[in-house]
Amino acid sequence: MISNLTENKGFLAKLLEKGIRILLKKECSKISILKIDIVANSIQIIRGKIKKIYIKAIDINYKNLFFNEIELDADEVKIIFKLSNKEINFKNNFLIKLRTSLSEHSLKKILLSNDWQWIGKMISKELLNQDKLGDITIQNDQLLIKGLKGKNTIDDGAEVDLRTENGKIYLENKIHKKSFQIPIEEKVYFKNVIIKNNLVIISANSSISF
Repeated sequence: MISNLTENKGFLAKLLEKGIRILLKKECSKISILKIDIVANSIQIIRGKIKKIYIKAIDINYKNLFFNEIELDADEVKIIFKLSNKEINFKNNFLIKLRTSLSEHSLKKILLSNDWQWIGKMISKELLNQDKLGDITIQNDQLLIKGLKGKNTIDDGAEVDLRTENGKIYLENKIHKKSFQIPIEEKVYFKNVIIKNNLVIISANSSISF
């Protein structure tokens, strides 16, 4: 990715990075490490043009969606940047290239949380024919999910594969020949998903509209 050569940056690029940092800190309940690189000189920023924005964040909580790491990369972004109050507004629609990773712990916190357990229930119902999700783990680069019927967790559970197709992401129980499309906004296009080193790693594009 881009090296953060802070000492070579112009004043406005540094100021813009601070503005984006403030914005992200407001939107997220938690970001442990945040790196931002703006590729643009001061004249380009004054004209409202940024060649590239690169953002890397570690240990994130965004609306109770927990991510181990997120990388965002956007090209040719047009902005209105008010120097007086460091306010940033985007003028054009643009594409974000996204790479994110989730651990077993992150998946559990999301799918068993009050905010997102409805997705867990849908997964359990569609793939296991059970009332709700009881547990989810990563074993041998596969997901193992267990359903919950009443108050009892189903011990056997099922191994589930992850795959992408036509920009959508699916969970698949090959034994029972059942699949479930994870409900995500249409503007997100999933390019690839793999499980490696006990992490679910997702690559996607997302359009940003204004």
